Amino acid sequence: MAAPKLKMRLGDLLVHEHIITNEQLMQALNAQKSTGRKLGDTLIELGSISERQLLEFLAQQLDVPFLDISQRRIPPEVASLLSEVHARRLRAIVIEDLGDSVLIGMSDPADLNGLDQLEQMLAPKRIELAVVMESQLYDAFDSLYRRTADIESFASQLEEEYQQTSDFDLTTTLLDDSSDATVGKLLQSVFEDAVQMRASDVHIEPDENKLRIRQRIDGVLQENVLKENKIAAAMVLRLKLMAGLDISEKRLPQDGRFHLDIKGHRIDVRMSTMPVQHGESVVMRLLDQSAGLLSLDETGMPAEIVSRLRHQISRPHGMVLVTGPTGSGKTTTLYGALSELNQSSKKIITAEDPVEYRLPRVNQVQVSSKIDLTFSSVLRTALRQDPDIIMVGEMRDQETVEIGLRGALTGHLVLSTLHTNDAITSALRLMDMGAAGFLVGSSLRAVIAQRLVRRNCENCLQDYQLDDQEKLWLSNLAGEDAINYPFKRGKGCQSCQYTGYRGRIGVFELLEMNEPMMAALKREDSESFTKYAKAHPGYKPLALAAFDYAKVGVTSVEEVLRLAETTDVMEQ
Repeated sequence: MAAPKLKMRLGDLLVHEHIITNEQLMQALNAQKSTGRKLGDTLIELGSISERQLLEFLAQQLDVPFLDISQRRIPPEVASLLSEVHARRLRAIVIEDLGDSVLIGMSDPADLNGLDQLEQMLAPKRIELAVVMESQLYDAFDSLYRRTADIESFASQLEEEYQQTSDFDLTTTLLDDSSDATVGKLLQSVFEDAVQMRASDVHIEPDENKLRIRQRIDGVLQENVLKENKIAAAMVLRLKLMAGLDISEKRLPQDGRFHLDIKGHRIDVRMSTMPVQHGESVVMRLLDQSAGLLSLDETGMPAEIVSRLRHQISRPHGMVLVTGPTGSGKTTTLYGALSELNQSSKKIITAEDPVEYRLPRVNQVQVSSKIDLTFSSVLRTALRQDPDIIMVGEMRDQETVEIGLRGALTGHLVLSTLHTNDAITSALRLMDMGAAGFLVGSSLRAVIAQRLVRRNCENCLQDYQLDDQEKLWLSNLAGEDAINYPFKRGKGCQSCQYTGYRGRIGVFELLEMNEPMMAALKREDSESFTKYAKAHPGYKPLALAAFDYAKVGVTSVEEVLRLAETTDVMEQ
């Protein structure tokens, strides 16, 4: 195709069409001198124009269509007409194969050099050009250029090697740390795909006739099934070597960890193996260390709860608990609190399993049951180390709970986590674990419960009509007016893998102890404590906090209902 050309410079055109002012253009040109970025990107960054406005204007000037590819299903085999390397470098994607020509989407249609390269790569097909948003372009890259084909190819190759090689030779090959080994390439592809899809966990599960590799994305497992079930042993063996585990032990569970560098991301992998009927199951939790620590303000916690929590952790003594199921972000919240408390005037000691982030100035201890270095033994020793603040990774048993409570009672701030459904049951759970009521009532200052709910995908958001059952449930939850809000739900598109959800957001409930609640705990009156807690003016149950997000379209009613099923909110 003939390369499109602008008759005037972009900035002058935008001013001429009254889309930006001359002052905004001068400001962008001055900023451009220091950053070296393109004018369009600079204008977007300064807020003078939106990305969509700019690209729609460019499309009009170049007489090419502007396409919203988030709403378009692009077949992976069509996108693969252009390799991922070239697609990302040229910021272009093949949208449709039209036979003699292809429809190409570009975020910078004025890139004449890029157009020339695309014509050479895709010859003899002609190019029909469309303008697409860069943000949607990168979402499409991650969605379409999956590592699935590589994984299947390496799995097939590894199975052939497995059948043609003796066990001794195969083990020797796997002991080779070279990434050129087929099993190394297979695992590299598995991890690259997981990082690209923002997976928090990877499951490798051998079955009788197949091998399942599952990824937990936004809290929900997505499955890829391989027919090469015999390669599971080779994958597990290689992973054990990477984690420094005993490769000869296949009858007992093992835990380990290792680090990977994947596409500029420093990934900390926590690995757990478990013997199952057809081999060993492996679950790996992926923690992106390159993302860094989040402050309390960055956790998604509402400003009002952040302010109240800051008040609680600024106290010189007492216990503050963070509660919720595995994977709900408890550790992120604790580290956010620790990073604010980490000052030269404070002595901080932590007992963790595992130590997920290394904090300067903080004395972090990795517990190990193998040498009897338990939470309770570390906590007992920590109290003799003149600490101001102690963080215990989890309250697991009566001894740890009692030592922690006594530490909070004797002038220390103690932070910890607990596995309970909500804030109210956390205080009662401490007594169920054997702690005396007077200790809990005297030491516990606040409990924050949290969950993660899935965000509606913004690219395919649409109005959602409640069914009769949902109307009844919402009316019981938040009153008759609760059904009158303009609820939203993602329809499903390329960028969200057709789930309707993309990303997650935290939901929090904070319970602060007052005199009536503390008195009820001291006399171990759980019924009165629950009544006083529910009546506390600052207390809002998790389901109602999630409902606040549903009212403004951030999440769906489905997610609110899913969260409420794990709590006793309907009784509240």
